[in-house]
Amino acid sequence: MSEYMNGHFYSLNEYLRKKFGCKVYKLSLSGGFTCPNRDGTLDRRGCIFCSEGGSGEFSQSRSLGISRQIELAKLKVGKKIKEGKYIAYFQSFTNTYAPIDYLRKIFTEAADHPDIAAISVATRPDCLPDNVLELLKELNERKPVWVELGLQTIHPRTAQYIRRCYDLEVYEKAVASLKAAGIEVVTHVILGLPGESEEMMLETVRFVSRSGTDGIKLQLLHVLKNTDLAEDYKKGMFKTLSMEEYIDIVCKSLEIIPGNIVIHRLTGDGDKKILIEPQWSGNKKLVLNTLNKTLRERNIIQGSKAAESADL
Repeated sequence: MSEYMNGHFYSLNEYLRKKFGCKVYKLSLSGGFTCPNRDGTLDRRGCIFCSEGGSGEFSQSRSLGISRQIELAKLKVGKKIKEGKYIAYFQSFTNTYAPIDYLRKIFTEAADHPDIAAISVATRPDCLPDNVLELLKELNERKPVWVELGLQTIHPRTAQYIRRCYDLEVYEKAVASLKAAGIEVVTHVILGLPGESEEMMLETVRFVSRSGTDGIKLQLLHVLKNTDLAEDYKKGMFKTLSMEEYIDIVCKSLEIIPGNIVIHRLTGDGDKKILIEPQWSGNKKLVLNTLNKTLRERNIIQGSKAAESADL
């Protein structure tokens, strides 16, 4: 039984307030990257669920410099934040998949911005060569650096279906290397992948909880336009989770995750312009209210808006 059953919920908001002493918001940036799953190195189709924007639909334009992107992103969240700090979030595609000189340039530009408190880099576990690890270690000595790894599942058959194109051992090695470099790790898990039972999803959560990761993002599977996953959905090859099913699995996941692991996300927003299913996920207010109510009823959290605070 985890600490959550005693009302402890280690939300991202709680963690950030402890670390920085104020409210902190993520600014989604684009470094203009591609991915080895798209440029022909591993495949040209990308992961089966990945949108044409590489999961960066809410990022700033890749044609702009990093400093300009930061300023524009600050304006977008200006109504939410009167005072506080920001995290530079390199989100779209694989954000360590480029020459080291380019990575040093854009990451340093972000780190040098006075309003940036930390840097978060989303990438693949198989795109962390030694020189990139060394760069991230250097940056981490100036400002905190997180690396977000897209694991999604531990099950080989599912991994093959979604075209992840790396083995589980690659993830384990990446976590160990990042931790040895003193860098915090956040692991992405998708709930509702085709062919996975509830127990399979919980097995992934258990594994991640033991992997050494510092944080976890639980993400609902979204079926997005112009993806191969959308074609399989149209053929009736799988069904998406209902809101009740998803919230039940989230609650069971939180009962597994140790209290020292930061919960970075419990839901996730799909761009409504390209979202096919589940349509209920587009009503964020309803989802968060229902999730919070259920978490309180199950004595997993105490107080209000705990789920919202975990989901920047």
